[in-house]
Amino acid sequence: MREFRYRRPTDVDEAVALLDADPDAAYLAGGTNLVDLMKLGVQRPDLLVDVNRLPLGGVEPLPEGGLRVGATVRNSELAAHPVVRRDYPVLARALLAAASGQVRNIATTAGNLLQRTRCFYFQDTGKACNKRDPGSGCAARHGQNRELAILDWSEECVATHPSDLAVALAALDAVVEVAEPEGTRDVPFVELHRSPGEHPERETTLRRGALITAVRIPPLPAARRSAYLKVRDRASFAFAVGSVAAVLDLDGDVVRDVRLAYGAVAHRPWRAYRAEAELRGRPFTPELAGQAADAELAAARPLRHNGFKVPLIRAVTVRALTELAESRR
Repeated sequence: MREFRYRRPTDVDEAVALLDADPDAAYLAGGTNLVDLMKLGVQRPDLLVDVNRLPLGGVEPLPEGGLRVGATVRNSELAAHPVVRRDYPVLARALLAAASGQVRNIATTAGNLLQRTRCFYFQDTGKACNKRDPGSGCAARHGQNRELAILDWSEECVATHPSDLAVALAALDAVVEVAEPEGTRDVPFVELHRSPGEHPERETTLRRGALITAVRIPPLPAARRSAYLKVRDRASFAFAVGSVAAVLDLDGDVVRDVRLAYGAVAHRPWRAYRAEAELRGRPFTPELAGQAADAELAAARPLRHNGFKVPLIRAVTVRALTELAESRR
């Protein structure tokens, strides 16, 4: 591991200034991803800016309804929050499906959203990876790509985003609060992460030095009937092979509103807008759920080893929506 300097800023402005001034600096919160990548030599910051003591914790109700979640709120704390469990079960379940209890006790909200891909080739500095070393190539494209993307990949990168929390927040239309050198701004969650394109090393729309300070979750009564289903290779501490976050609101048998997002299928958490459009305003049936998933997955381009993800995501979509529909009866 490369030697590094360490700073503990006293406020958000100082933290942002430190990152803005040093292209090799990185924020440190839980460190559950960053420290591993430093050990592997994938990331080699010369300065760590510790944001743990900044006033970025706490889960607060918003005046208009919904919640404001501080950037350094730990995953276990958020999953156990009574309002989250009652009003946003999809969020609680996504968090509980992630990692292990020990990791959830230290991992933070913002860090979870900004964690980097678990692609084998990204983590192996001896392999070509445009995300780690722009212009070097993508060994995963024709290599071991079972866990990688089926949607929205490019010739430069086929990696997937690993966060469970991010999939739930995409379905909930969350908003990210960001502090930057020029001031603060709000970023709709679905605009936070980028498609890979020709520059997969640019993973988010945040500029250099930007610090996520909070995530706002809007009031969404329909979210009380929501679910997160995750398919993985073992029962615990495994990243998703495929996942779905689902919110379903029925008026009788007719779909009044629906929110769907997929995980482990693209470079970013994937909001399934086509599937939602197929479902809204129509009487719900499992067959309709399957048709909706087919509409979304029509754009899929499976790689050599991951074609199974298409029927898998279809099946998980049908199961999640059907269980939510049946839960109201």
